[in-house]
Amino acid sequence: MKKFNITIVGGGSTWTPGILKSLCKMKDRFPLKKLTLFDINAKRQAVIGEFAKVLFSEEYPDLDFNYTTDAETAYKDVDFVFVQMRSGGLKMREKDEKIPLSMGIVGQETVGPGGFAYGMRSIGDMIKTVKDIRKYSEKAWILNYTNPAAIVAEALRREFPNDKRILNICDQPVNLLRSYGRLLNMNADEFDPVYFGLNHFGWFTHIYDKDGNDLLPKIKQLILEKGFIPADAEQRDKSWLDTYATVRDILIDFPDYLPNTYLQYYFYPDKMTAKANPNYTRANEVMDGREKRIFDECRRVIERGTVKGAQIFHNDAHSDFIIEVAESIAFNKARNFIVIVENNGVISNIQDDAMVEVAASLTASGPRPYVVGKIPTFYKGLIESQLAYEKLTVDAYFERSYQKALQALTLNRTVVSAIKARKVLDALIEVNKEYWPDLK
Repeated sequence: MKKFNITIVGGGSTWTPGILKSLCKMKDRFPLKKLTLFDINAKRQAVIGEFAKVLFSEEYPDLDFNYTTDAETAYKDVDFVFVQMRSGGLKMREKDEKIPLSMGIVGQETVGPGGFAYGMRSIGDMIKTVKDIRKYSEKAWILNYTNPAAIVAEALRREFPNDKRILNICDQPVNLLRSYGRLLNMNADEFDPVYFGLNHFGWFTHIYDKDGNDLLPKIKQLILEKGFIPADAEQRDKSWLDTYATVRDILIDFPDYLPNTYLQYYFYPDKMTAKANPNYTRANEVMDGREKRIFDECRRVIERGTVKGAQIFHNDAHSDFIIEVAESIAFNKARNFIVIVENNGVISNIQDDAMVEVAASLTASGPRPYVVGKIPTFYKGLIESQLAYEKLTVDAYFERSYQKALQALTLNRTVVSAIKARKVLDALIEVNKEYWPDLK
């Protein structure tokens, strides 16, 4: 069986140890010859890198492993690059969340003004990353987790229109499928989902079991009766438990389909803002929770010289999904996954150049999306408004346009008011001077 060379961008991420563990678990299915971690933060990455050395000495001893801050070392002669960078780090995420909240607007990392700010930072870093990868590995597959995925996908579509080996993905649909599996006491890997929307803005219309039965009505009924929790609820912070619980509220109001959890911010912005603590946001929860747990445990592993007995908590969906996607492409397995692709008629009554999130078969030549057809007026209206916000955000970046940025935020359902949009935009410009282009 062929062995692959891969690089993980964002080697110092708290999500990296989970991916490393999954690579060990799946080494017979997706075998590696060489693995490199790449990060611009050498100090942070060193902790994960030294943990990895201990892990691989015990679980993957024949793997050629290293970690680096040098692009050529990271990207030369690789087959796959897994990208999961966070432009600006958690300190900028904290600003993304707290500045809007201080003005009575939703403060969240991928939606609303916070998502806009994060997107404007991510675009430039992602474009540079793709150019660096292509300099050293023209044919490598780039599997991108970097958020906000919808904005990043649109920007990469424009900058690299002929590059067919960039695939933007998100693990939230997989997290939801696994959570439905927990609810039904079934193996989610056997589900055949039908899904449409934009990233963090979509719906399951059907979920078939291996015998062709549609499980969606039963799942909706169980959520309405019992509530909803994530598959890995025991490892989740409280804010995520609250997020999954809100799916029941969305189903009461809009019972047609099963919603992506992020729709809570668009349907209930006032409620989400009112219950948020403007002085202690999700960013603080991550820094005090997952961030501290992962790095402390990695340091303990390094000190002890063994991973035996270590508690490296990780989200299996996040870690396994990106490897399964790579495996399906590498071995032409044509497995079905929910991924982000250019629309081109998949959803027939929205524009072709939308970057939509739908089910697709993943082959050696890339994704082959399944046709969705026409969607109802309510969902079409929601998607077209959100799509306009995303496209205007990317316009604002490429055109250096303050006006387009203001239009984008005014359209966003978490803002709506042009007065609020201008106020929050001006505040975000001030703190993002070293990251954003100058908006004129």
